Amino acid sequence: MVFMKPITVWQPGLLDYDSGLDWQERLATELGQGRMGESLILLQHTPVITVGRGGGREDILASPALLEQAGIVVRETDRGGKATYHGPGQLVVYPIMRVERERLYEYLHNLEQVVIDLLAEYGISAGRIEEHPGVWVAGRKIAAVGLAIHGGITHHGLALNVAPNMEHFELLIPCGIADRTVVSMQQVLGRAPDFDQVTRRFVHHFARVYRRSLEFAVGFARLVRV
Repeated sequence: MVFMKPITVWQPGLLDYDSGLDWQERLATELGQGRMGESLILLQHTPVITVGRGGGREDILASPALLEQAGIVVRETDRGGKATYHGPGQLVVYPIMRVERERLYEYLHNLEQVVIDLLAEYGISAGRIEEHPGVWVAGRKIAAVGLAIHGGITHHGLALNVAPNMEHFELLIPCGIADRTVVSMQQVLGRAPDFDQVTRRFVHHFARVYRRSLEFAVGFARLVRV
């Protein structure tokens, strides 16, 4: 029997970006200090544009007043990449895992593969574009990827467009790529898939690709092994 390391799955629901960042930092600290194993956070964010280490404030097309009217905040972040949008209807995933820097490309490739395999279950043919990280459907980005690694522990992750407000993406140049557009599962399918089902299927594929056993957290203290 092949031993699979456990990973704890956390699903805190809809959070503002600062609270999601706090979750990452707390769980990464627990992992780094040996008090907890690896974690996988799956959530939705209230509307936010995040600006990565590659810059991207110049890619925000809307004025501060228009962003405020739309209920969108802007936050600087230490992940890779440029400006991107997060909001309700988008599955945001933060794996908190130990990864050696020389295996970071493999880790990123696997993260993209999880989404590709998930989308295949819905009959959506997705793949990669060599010069642009993320997952693409017919030349349109359906999942953005942005990573950071501190002390050998991953932060940030990916955002899959399930059924977000796509008009919000028009307020910026997503990921600084002006000649390509974004798309959602809802647009490709012609209907909004069940968000909880998408989340469950993502977790299933993540466990398979990364060879992890799953422990679903209930609150902060109790774990249920499955």
